[in-house]
Amino acid sequence: MSEQQLIVEIGMGADVHGRDMTKAALRAVSDAIRHSSLSVFYAWKVPHKMRIEVTIACPDPDAVDRGAVAAALPYGTVEVICQHGGLTDEGMGGSSDTTLVIAGVRAFLDTGDHPFTLVE
Repeated sequence: MSEQQLIVEIGMGADVHGRDMTKAALRAVSDAIRHSSLSVFYAWKVPHKMRIEVTIACPDPDAVDRGAVAAALPYGTVEVICQHGGLTDEGMGGSSDTTLVIAGVRAFLDTGDHPFTLVE
């Protein structure tokens, strides 16, 4: 296997009222993938063969619904990794605290059987 990382994007999402980690994570993933056009996967008709790693950095990693985050990506096999990070603005008080989440989305493809090569 000669898997190569072909795409990396970063996004930020917020839940302004409610501290909902999943809502903020979904917004961060949406922000990241709106910056990419995955034309290489379509050109070789292989979007379903992508392996996607999503890293979510948020104040409460255990509160993220990883399945919902994975389902937000339309193609490929998705792995969601949650870690501590992001930001909670606790100055607003109670359930009105603002939560910021960062998402890193990386897409990989086994390029061994494809008619293109990556130059290092």
